Amino acid sequence: MKKPICIIAARAGSKRIKNKNIVNFFGKPLISYSIKTAKESNLFEKIIVSTDSIKIARIVKRYGAEVPFLRKKKLSDNKTGLREVIKDTIKNIGSKNTRYHFYIYATAALLNKKNLIDAFKKIKKLNYDFLISIKKFESNPLKAYKIKKNNLKFKWNKFAKKNTHKLENLYSDSASFFIFKTKNIFKKNILSNKTTFYEQQRNDALDIDYPEDLKMLKYIYKNKSIKH
Repeated sequence: MKKPICIIAARAGSKRIKNKNIVNFFGKPLISYSIKTAKESNLFEKIIVSTDSIKIARIVKRYGAEVPFLRKKKLSDNKTGLREVIKDTIKNIGSKNTRYHFYIYATAALLNKKNLIDAFKKIKKLNYDFLISIKKFESNPLKAYKIKKNNLKFKWNKFAKKNTHKLENLYSDSASFFIFKTKNIFKKNILSNKTTFYEQQRNDALDIDYPEDLKMLKYIYKNKSIKH
């Protein structure tokens, strides 16, 4: 069986954090950490970066990724779904016959090779179509509040008096990576009944949307590095 192919998307535009994907992160562009982890896992036939930016293309090539094409502008705005970007990449590199593809987020600096290796073992063992990295909500959303004019109320009153430890555990996409059978990305319903998960620990993944998230990422990464 062919090795999987890793896809990383990194467009030039970012609203909240300028040049988010290549922002300086302890002396290196942020995206380089995702590429490094992908390389260290030794899982991949190729590591492909889909970008619309010549500057980003030059940077990622220095760290061992390939940029066989520049993404079209119509697929590079903030309205374009990730699935369309992935399908476009697979079509451009002619990898439809590769059984599995990974998608790794460009900002996944906390990701480690063990996460990727263990997750790949799991999806193959189960013979599932899709695997998503997840992590437990730090605060259970079932205890959420809502605001109505000046009044603060529980969103769901039936959970208001329940102790948090007695509530069902809920999870979010960790914005770190996912794995899929290639044929599945082209189906109408991408998430089949054969979708599984890889649970990451609290400090192994962080979604980066705001400058405050980037500061937190630096704090976690620095402290993890010190411990190791």
